Amino acid sequence: MKKLRHLILLGLAALCATTAFAAPKKKKGELNLFAWSEYVPQAVLDGFTEETGIKVNYETYASGEEMLAKLQAGGARYDLIQPPDYVAEAMIKNDLLVPIQREKLTNYGNLLPEYLGMPHDPEQRYTVPYMVGTVGIVVNTERVKDPVLGYADLFAEKHAGRIVVLDDGRELATAALYTLGKNLNDFSDENLAAVKPVLATWFKRVKLFDSDSPKTALLNGDVDLGLVWGGEAALLWKEDKKFQYVLPAEGAHMFVDLLGIPKRAKNVENAHLFIDYILRPEVSKLISDDFPYTNPNGAARKLLSADQLANPASYPKVDRKLDTFRDLGDAAAAKIDELITDLKNAR
Repeated sequence: MKKLRHLILLGLAALCATTAFAAPKKKKGELNLFAWSEYVPQAVLDGFTEETGIKVNYETYASGEEMLAKLQAGGARYDLIQPPDYVAEAMIKNDLLVPIQREKLTNYGNLLPEYLGMPHDPEQRYTVPYMVGTVGIVVNTERVKDPVLGYADLFAEKHAGRIVVLDDGRELATAALYTLGKNLNDFSDENLAAVKPVLATWFKRVKLFDSDSPKTALLNGDVDLGLVWGGEAALLWKEDKKFQYVLPAEGAHMFVDLLGIPKRAKNVENAHLFIDYILRPEVSKLISDDFPYTNPNGAARKLLSADQLANPASYPKVDRKLDTFRDLGDAAAAKIDELITDLKNAR
């Protein structure tokens, strides 16, 4: 009898141990996320908190420059940020990011190789791709009947007062550079002087500057054309096929938005947990469902519908190499910002 009782107790102990292993206690703590607005689905944040017990504090910005300025000011501590490629390059140069501990990312292998080892992080030490996209032109084809193939068509005088553009100085200055046949990363004083009259003319024809949600003015019918993020254009196309997306004939920019951990982060372990969580195919698909940019997660793409993959703004068919931004340095960035501010005030 004693032997039988002993065996039963051993069995109960083993069962308890197994149960504890299968359902680990949730962590306490938080994750301070600093990211683009309208870019991380609430369902993803809620799912992460439900699974881990970690509360996510989500603060947003409207441009990479705004994000970098706030980080450099040092007033707030963030655990995870979402910089665009050229801002990440600057942060790596200035030792503002900690290396990613790839051994903690069990889902890292889901990433497509064409989005790894890019110029902003050639050794892929400090960043993880989040989403990829393009900047292009949206046309409401029910209200605009003439072809719009590039910047010259978009900013034609006949469209004055009917245009929304990104409130992003570098994107706008880049568009002007393209029309002049210049390299998108060459913001010499000579090139800045050349783009000034181009932008001055364009700005007088712009109705609205909006980086957060340029699709809203198009959906509401307040404007008929826009220079917008590809993901915004994809949502418009999903809503109504009358919204056509065009990669400008003069040149097109591809951006890679990333995840990185700042040097001042307090919750580095939680940041790695969140990165690995969103690299899961089913979670990454949720991001594509709400914000249909180009998903760099190959396993997640296999879960997308045929209609999602056919969206011309999410997965544009291109027969040319798309350009990416490089870090320009603080001096050039400040000159662009000053130029754009002056021109907006003067219009």
